[in-house]
Formats: sequence, structure tokens, C-alpha cells
Amino acid sequence: MKKPKSVDEYISWFPEEDQKLLEKMRAVIKETAPDAEEVISYGMPGYKLNGQLVWFASFKNHIGFYPRGSSAINAFEKELAGYKTSKGAIQFPKDKPLPIALIKKIVKYRVKENLGKK
Repeated sequence: MKKPKSVDEYISWFPEEDQKLLEKMRAVIKETAPDAEEVISYGMPGYKLNGQLVWFASFKNHIGFYPRGSSAINAFEKELAGYKTSKGAIQFPKDKPLPIALIKKIVKYRVKENLGKK
């Protein structure tokens, strides 16, 4: 798969139902971190604010959410108990609503973490 030139292009590559989830994810991130720069990084939508913030991507059965490293995943371990996670990734199943409040908390946590950098 070629690399997209923009987040709009990336989202356009997917079926309509997936596009709705991706646009929702994008909107939540932009609303929660309005000063973050939207980029394509690692071939997927990403956001930078005083360094790398978060990424997301569409897969066959889930939306992958990558809050850069494991600190946010560890911090929200209990709230993420119903989702498949790894050291640096969270999988939100496409057949369930996105957990908007949780995504906002994670993005806010990452913003605070990044802005705390010197």
C-alpha cells in the first residue's frame, strides 16, 4: 500500500463505515488537542504537539490507536480492560461504538505528558 499524502487521503481509502469511525477519531483528537499538528507518520494519521502525540489507523476488524509508548496505556489500564492492548497500541473493535470519553482522557494525558517535556 502506498503512503497517503494527507489524512483526508488516508481516510478516503476505506469503506464508508470505516470512514465514519476514522473521521470521529480524528474529530475527537483535534477537539481535545486543538494545537496539535496533523501529519502522516508511519503511513497513518498522526498528531504532534511538542513531539509525537498519538496516531490512529484502520484495520480489518478494529481501529488502532497509538498513544506513543506505554505510559497512557498503563495509566488507563482499568478503563482499557475490555480492549485488546499491547505495549503501545489499543484496538477499538469496529462493531462497537468508539469510547469517546476514554479517547479524550488518553489524548489529554498525552498532551500533558508532552507539554511537561523541557
